[in-house]
Amino acid sequence: MGKVGFTVAAAAAVVTCAVAVTVVSKRVKSRRKWRKVVGVLREFEEICGTPLSRLKQIVDAMAVEMHAGLASEGGSKLKMLLTFVDKLPTGSERGVYYALDLGGTNFRVLRVQLGGRRSSIVRQDVERKPIPEHLMTSSSEELFDFIAKSLKEFVEKETDEDSSVSSVKKRELGFTFSFPVKQTSVSSGILMKWTKGFSIRDMVGKDVCDCLQQALSRQGLDMHVVSLVNDTVGTLALGHYNDEDTVAAVIIGTGTNACYYERADAIIKSQGFPSSTGFMVVNMEWGNFWSSHLPRTIYDIELDADSPNPNDQGFEKMISGMYLGEIARRVILRMSQESDIFGPISSSLVKPFILRTPLMSTMHEDDTPDLREVARILEEVLEIQDVPHKVRKLVVNICDVVTRRAARLAAAGIIGILKKIGRDGSGGIAGGRSKDTSSSKMRRAVVAVEGGLYSNYRMFREYLNEAVTEILGEELSSFVELMVTEDGSGIGAALLAASYSSEMEDT
Repeated sequence: MGKVGFTVAAAAAVVTCAVAVTVVSKRVKSRRKWRKVVGVLREFEEICGTPLSRLKQIVDAMAVEMHAGLASEGGSKLKMLLTFVDKLPTGSERGVYYALDLGGTNFRVLRVQLGGRRSSIVRQDVERKPIPEHLMTSSSEELFDFIAKSLKEFVEKETDEDSSVSSVKKRELGFTFSFPVKQTSVSSGILMKWTKGFSIRDMVGKDVCDCLQQALSRQGLDMHVVSLVNDTVGTLALGHYNDEDTVAAVIIGTGTNACYYERADAIIKSQGFPSSTGFMVVNMEWGNFWSSHLPRTIYDIELDADSPNPNDQGFEKMISGMYLGEIARRVILRMSQESDIFGPISSSLVKPFILRTPLMSTMHEDDTPDLREVARILEEVLEIQDVPHKVRKLVVNICDVVTRRAARLAAAGIIGILKKIGRDGSGGIAGGRSKDTSSSKMRRAVVAVEGGLYSNYRMFREYLNEAVTEILGEELSSFVELMVTEDGSGIGAALLAASYSSEMEDT
């Protein structure tokens, strides 16, 4: 080889080595980046862990907090509000009853015809109306006049052909009012504060049913408000109407709450309030439950600090549909800050609540070979382009950790309720009960569950059901049934109107 040839060959070798070094360097850097984001996931997964031992601690904590909340006002972060509902539908109810459901910027009017046999809803009619925006900040009289007028128009649509409906002489009404209320009887309650965009100052401190009853009178409607409930209590009423073994109800959707019926003698703070049947439904407001055993991460802490209600609704922020997508977004953002595997941080990725939980569930349940739904949502919603397949799988893993923790915590909360009332096989926490945990001492217990997070999100539902079985064991869990219930906030209110109807009381 001549000198020129040798020089060229040497130069080529140097270039080849340089390229090789560059390639190796990029691979090393790539591995380091990948290890960083995997480390973020592993840390998140570890802190979110819900082993059986921890779930049982949360079960016990829920039952203890329930007991403390019943013992004294302010005795627990669980409000344990008395509803004064001491009668639930039995299935023998007959006749036509009405309900109003006000829980946000829309309200509904319902008419339900009952046939006198369990689960015999002969007919139901529903009409939905938006609340005009100006009425959300006007006066209580204007808001309730609008509602009463809408109800009157609904009633007037009854025609001569509907003889079973139009011949009704006495119309009784159940009112679902899903705002914070301090109830003083089954048909009265003082508004504590507005939420969900409403701000009608002259109504805070007033009796909600009085405001509605006066508006009905101004409209010339001979209709009596016989029950005031929230959506959770309505769900329990509908569940009990369908199955008499229903002992509790849980809402697991955008928000979350639970109620159950409790022995009247266990409600220490209610001494002096009569209960004709020996029990009363208690609205737990369980979204505010807190325990040191809850697996809280830095993402939960930061989300809470950034929220309009810091240090409040801690349980809800870990298990409800309002927050799960946001927790996942915060984990993805952290990974993007640690590494560039998602590319440059987009303006959308830093927007709170841009990743809604239904989108997260779509990514989580993406069964396409190339996870194209994950890629589509990352691109369209978070503006993250050209995501490699292994990074898409990483996103699915994030969704799985968030959802699994939420579902298992919700399951522990449900078993906590059953433990408090002695329906989990442990004998409960009240004295004087058998501690025999054999199945011979178990009674069937049904929990009515409403909300899109449970009914529409398959993986959430599977994880929750799996955790119930894990906590109770195969044998005892066979006595517990989670029953999907739809429209308890509407139909349930009408059923409670039937339960408290003067006509039913006279029969």
